[in-house]
Amino acid sequence: MSMNLDNPMTIELKRHLEERELTAAEHYLLSACKQGVRLDLVQRDEYEHTGGSRVGGHPDLPEHTAWPVTKDGTKMTFLAQLNLAEIAPHDNAQLLPPQGMLYFFLGIDEPAYNIEHQVIYVEQAGTLQLQKPDGITALQEEDEDREEFRPYTVSARSSLELPNYAYADEEALDLEDIESYYDLVDELADSSSRNWGCMFGYPVGQHDDAEVEAALMLLMNEHYDYSAERSLEKLTTHFGGDRERAEQEVKDTVMLLEIDSSDPVGFLWWDCGVIHFFMRKEDLLKRDFSRTYCSLYSS
Repeated sequence: MSMNLDNPMTIELKRHLEERELTAAEHYLLSACKQGVRLDLVQRDEYEHTGGSRVGGHPDLPEHTAWPVTKDGTKMTFLAQLNLAEIAPHDNAQLLPPQGMLYFFLGIDEPAYNIEHQVIYVEQAGTLQLQKPDGITALQEEDEDREEFRPYTVSARSSLELPNYAYADEEALDLEDIESYYDLVDELADSSSRNWGCMFGYPVGQHDDAEVEAALMLLMNEHYDYSAERSLEKLTTHFGGDRERAEQEVKDTVMLLEIDSSDPVGFLWWDCGVIHFFMRKEDLLKRDFSRTYCSLYSS
């Protein structure tokens, strides 16, 4: 997922580095930069058309699709649907399926780790119908004052995703003006009030261990104990002592989608936090969305 040196986006990144006099960090950033997809709000969705990319509101589901439920039988809350024919052309890393529908549902967002959720991929959607849940859903049950999320149509754009504050190796950056670098990170992300989601970038957080947490659960069904080294030791043991394989598995744990708090939609994850969905790159390339991990970060 890092930059291809022959990709036009590499030229764009080099231009940004030259403009901000950050060329001393070029080698590191060319290897660390990811090709992501940013998702923006377009306008309120009045449900005049089915099958488009939408965030909030209600989903357009194939006929006879069962609404996802939590372990206790409560209906999950719908978050977003992505029409991949609209989104995939902006995926320069070519990780997403070229067509089909991708749906994201959430259970109660507490605690912040291993949150109940479901990601549904429908390769051939066929006839889609707007579906509304029968009764309240998980997030409304948790907070009776929480209103239904407001529906918006969605647009996508290719993005350059540089390591953020949690993930940047400042020694490798070796920059006198480190603030100029973080300004560039924000500029490339273009995280305006219209931006509600990001695919395949660096997770927002305080530490660079979100993928370790996800990999531990996805591969071993174990909760993270907030020690990346102990978790890597467990994964190494899981792979028969192959430390390189364990580290590669963590690198290949991709952030499928990050959903930010959004005033227009009504998303508020704790104190203006974000929701993360992770999966293994191997599963993504096989179009197998049955094994994903969901967590929440809030400052």
